[in-house]
Amino acid sequence: MENLTSTYTLKNGVKIPKVGFGTWQTPDGDVAVSSVKSALKAGYRHIDTAQGYHNEKSVGKAIKESGVPRSEIFLTTKLWNENHSYDLVMESFAQSLKELETDYIDLFLIHWPNPVTFRDNWQEANASTWKAMEELYEAGKIKAIGVSNFLPHHLDELKKTAKIMPQVNQVFLAPGELQPEVVKYAQTNDILLEAYSPLGTGKIFSVPEMQEIAAKHNKSIAQVALRWSLQHGFLPLPKSVHKNRIQENSEIFDFELSDEDMATIDKLDGVVGKAKNPDTANF
Repeated sequence: MENLTSTYTLKNGVKIPKVGFGTWQTPDGDVAVSSVKSALKAGYRHIDTAQGYHNEKSVGKAIKESGVPRSEIFLTTKLWNENHSYDLVMESFAQSLKELETDYIDLFLIHWPNPVTFRDNWQEANASTWKAMEELYEAGKIKAIGVSNFLPHHLDELKKTAKIMPQVNQVFLAPGELQPEVVKYAQTNDILLEAYSPLGTGKIFSVPEMQEIAAKHNKSIAQVALRWSLQHGFLPLPKSVHKNRIQENSEIFDFELSDEDMATIDKLDGVVGKAKNPDTANF
């Protein structure tokens, strides 16, 4: 039976655990340290953070204190919006390694394609950013490289100068937000989709269809949402700071949603809000 260490294989052959533990909005310090340690104790082996979350130091500390060998953990971080361009990638990546107390990153992502700082020349900024990431990848400092919140036109632009295409795109995917164009592009180009905020923003718990399906399977709504994500071939990144929820979110391998369940959930629209448009977001 599949479990938290079951993997997808990226197009470069790197194996990535099918479920990750998200740390967005997890405050730096004791809360981040204890939640990451709880996740590792529950069996998670894939931890997702970012420069913009300001908790890399705590994530690194938790990994050190957990006793789980670094080699068994798949660690992701992301390049923040102010750090686009070749030199800033090199500088901030070195800082991330220091904060995370490691000498390599398993997956490094460009967090947003079109930040305000570079809005006038985002194409050039992404091209030089990606060049630096390709070099770090070729030097073995990063096992896989990818992007986050990129839409098809951002990826097409990157393709013009990239030697290596992104292996991952991490986007907002949850019941009610299926981003069909983004999904289709990823599937056509062999890019793994990671689903951040896979439980929406708490609104999912009051959706009647989700309540009914959860009751039918004797599972929580969160477990149903994560199972739906997996059955679409996505990689969900549930986030929690509560030990019991961290455990509960991992128990999604012992049941399966029927085609009818999947179709019902696929039909939901906007119940958890929609993804931000990266070309107009004000950060």
